[in-house]
Formats: sequence, structure tokens, C-alpha cells
Amino acid sequence: MNDTMKLEEEIKRLKKEKNAVILAHNYQLPEVQDIADFTGDSLALSQEAADTEADIIVFCGVHFMAETASIISPDKKVLIPDEKAGCSLADTINAEQLKSWKKENPNSVVVSYVNTTAEVKALSDYCCTSANAVHIVNSIPEDKEILFLPDMFLGAYAAKVTGRKIDIWPGECHVHAGIRKQDLDDMQHTHPEAEMIVHPECGCTTNLLYQAENGASTNGNGNGNGHIKFLSTGGMLKHAKESPSKEFIIATETGMLHRLRKDNPDKVFHPARESAVCKYMKMITLPKVLRSLEEEIVEVKVPLDIALQAKKSIDRMLEITS
Repeated sequence: MNDTMKLEEEIKRLKKEKNAVILAHNYQLPEVQDIADFTGDSLALSQEAADTEADIIVFCGVHFMAETASIISPDKKVLIPDEKAGCSLADTINAEQLKSWKKENPNSVVVSYVNTTAEVKALSDYCCTSANAVHIVNSIPEDKEILFLPDMFLGAYAAKVTGRKIDIWPGECHVHAGIRKQDLDDMQHTHPEAEMIVHPECGCTTNLLYQAENGASTNGNGNGNGHIKFLSTGGMLKHAKESPSKEFIIATETGMLHRLRKDNPDKVFHPARESAVCKYMKMITLPKVLRSLEEEIVEVKVPLDIALQAKKSIDRMLEITS
């Protein structure tokens, strides 16, 4: 038995002994995804964990995700295997900055992407995901001013699709922002029959939306099938299974390709950009997962007053989208 297999066996033993559940985001290392009970996007994972009888949640993701799990499951102990696993997007706005922005726009409705801290969610009217941002924006009365945060590319996507005027916070995920239209043009030129799937956080989103709307091919020179889908990670998984296409270009963090390939062994998936790797997501390893279970560290607990306020923004979202 090799070292990896020993780690996996010990993790499984401890998980059963401590009545724990392991969650892994789609961007985690392949071996971490494979040991998890559930893989998916951050909100869906938190909801899955809430429905289990587990006493402990080991969240293999970044810090705001563990916070969301704590908000949804306040009676469970939530652990993150590496407390330094942060998020460059969530870090672009804090509670004080949001308070100031709201003060400047007192009649506004605040829509916060799930990739935010608990304190920011607590100051928001609605939470949203990349899958339902358009739905949430459409649900808000047209006479209301909307403040959207923190991702400017997702905000621009929602504004374009809905036709609404939205004030957008200038934040970005450094990984998704780095995926540019030229990357996709190059990949489509190399793989002309591939279907293109783009996460709306990507820096190329607005440009591609206009291009797709005008019926242009994705690479602008007549090559390629011109098929562009803008989807969340969950949407990517569903679409890849259902699509008749056998080849795809995936514009998001490269960890996503492991799950896509695992679920669709008969199809081919190419990363839009090989270097689209989140160093924070990759901080969590099998030895850290084992240590987290052994020592029950590092616990993430959102203060009750903040958790209750943050849950309101999440619940409002779920009421609209359920």
C-alpha cells in the first residue's frame, strides 16, 4: 500500500469514527476531490452538508466557503484544513467598504456574490451565485438601484443579459481575470471542433457576449463552431454530460477538468489557459485533511449576530431560485 492509499484509508477511518463529512470544491486537487463525500460549488456543498447527520464538516475549499457552511449549519463543527486558503476575489471588498458604498447609495439594493465574507453577506440584501445572478437581478423591481459586488465581470455579464443598469464593484478573481479572449481564440484555432464553455467570472466574458450576440465565430476569423456557453461550474458539469459534443474548451480554474474528465471519460476537455490555477485552492492536501480530522482544526465559526444577518441574504436568494 503506497503513502497516498494509507492517507486515504486513515482519512476514511477517522471520518467514520468522528461522524464527519468531507466537502471538496471543484477546483481542489484531484486526490482531494476523490476522497470527498461531495464535490461541487461552494453553496451547493454547504447545502449538501446541512442535509447530512454529520457532526463535523471538513471543507476543502477557501475560507469564505467554510464560513458559508457555518452560517447554514451553525450546529455543526466546520473545519478548513488550511486557514491560509483565502480568496483574492472575496478580499477585494470588506464590511467597512460596503458600508461606505451603501451610505453613498442609500436607496440601493445590494446583491453580493457568494464569493464574499460573512460580514459582507450580512450587509447585503441578496446573495447570488454565478448560476443565478441573472435570476436574482431580474427579480429586483426595475425602479431599484442595484449595487453588485464584488466581481466586475459577473456583474457586467448580469447587466448585459438583463439589460439593467447596475453599479458594479471593481473586484476580480485573479485567476478568472487572467483568462483573456486571446487565450480562447488560440485554443479554438487549435481545436476548431471544440465547444467552448466559459465561466462568467472570466475576463473575456463581456467581449465574448457581444461577439456571440452578433453571431460572430468565437475566434473572430471564421474558424470554430461558434458555440459559446456561459455557465457556472455546476452548469458546466450538467451541460458536458448532456451535450452531443465530444470536445470542449473550458474557461475556468483548471481543477474543474478533473471532475469533467472523471464524469465524461468518453469526451475530451482542454483548459482555456493552462496557468489558470488558484494557489489558494491548491493549498489543501491529503495530509492536511488528515491532520484537520485528527486535531479538529482549523475551526471556522461565524459569530451568531453576523451569521443570522448573512443567512437572510442567502435565504432570500433561495426563496427566489428554489
